[in-house]
Amino acid sequence: MAARIDPEVVLALTTEAGSDQAQALARELLALGLVACVSLQPVASLYIWQGRLEQSQEVQLLLKTDARRLPALAAAVHRLHSYDTPQWLTWPASASVGYGAWLRGSLSPDAAVAAPADRSGDADPAG
Repeated sequence: MAARIDPEVVLALTTEAGSDQAQALARELLALGLVACVSLQPVASLYIWQGRLEQSQEVQLLLKTDARRLPALAAAVHRLHSYDTPQWLTWPASASVGYGAWLRGSLSPDAAVAAPADRSGDADPAG
């Protein structure tokens, strides 16, 4: 018998310059109720920036939310992120019914977000 799935989950991926920035961003998104969970993972990123090969040690954030909150989440990430051009990748995912129910129950019932303080910086975007 196949497990039942919940097709409403959305995953989003971004990176931050370091652990402190990643944790601050994750905590703010959780406090705003835009994500149910953020997984943090250190990564080595290689990328082309302004015509040059760059390499950075970063922290990757895997954000778990639902489709209704994705526009507000994208706006908040771009407003709060330390990079001028943050990585922003999203894709739909299927989750178990139990995980999907937990995820939606952990999110703010209102997808509208008050504008938090601007933390944008001059840091390079990275992988």
